[in-house]
Amino acid sequence: MPLPKQKDYTIEDIYALPDGERAELIDGQIYYMAPPTRTHQRIVTELTVVIHEYIKKNHGKCEVNVSPFAVFLDSLKDKTQNYVEPDISVICDNEKLDDKGCHGSPDWVIEVVSPSSRRLDYGRKQALYLENAVKEYWVVDAARQTVTVYNLMDDWIPSIYGFADKVRAGLFEGLEIDFTEIKKFVGGE
Repeated sequence: MPLPKQKDYTIEDIYALPDGERAELIDGQIYYMAPPTRTHQRIVTELTVVIHEYIKKNHGKCEVNVSPFAVFLDSLKDKTQNYVEPDISVICDNEKLDDKGCHGSPDWVIEVVSPSSRRLDYGRKQALYLENAVKEYWVVDAARQTVTVYNLMDDWIPSIYGFADKVRAGLFEGLEIDFTEIKKFVGGE
């Protein structure tokens, strides 16, 4: 849920939030983040482990980070800085990383939809990630039991999968994630 638009907020406003308060900044607007559910966290954990193990097994250089992890993206329209905390970020260029987070586009972003984030994940964030040339963006929707995949190599045309499918990661040759395993966390088996 966004704050009422009174001014263009900045990164300084994000850092001035009280301890424990989480929010994202997109195009000068602050969006507060509700605490994640147990199901949400179980999905994020399972996906993170699968991706991390694949990278490790294949001696990859990419790094997997989970929220809260800061990603700073520049708006190409008005030169403002955006601050998001994707559920999962995969970054293959270590030059983008420092102790504050990722400065620039992650290679792969996964958002697990929460009721309060649905419109943002499918709408504004999807546009922001496209605008910033994120190579791959997945929206995992437990309520609908779908995975929507946007891939820069496929002109950002979405592909939609169900939780009965194996979904191939475009970033890594040979990585397929079996969503029947994820389905177990949402009462599907």
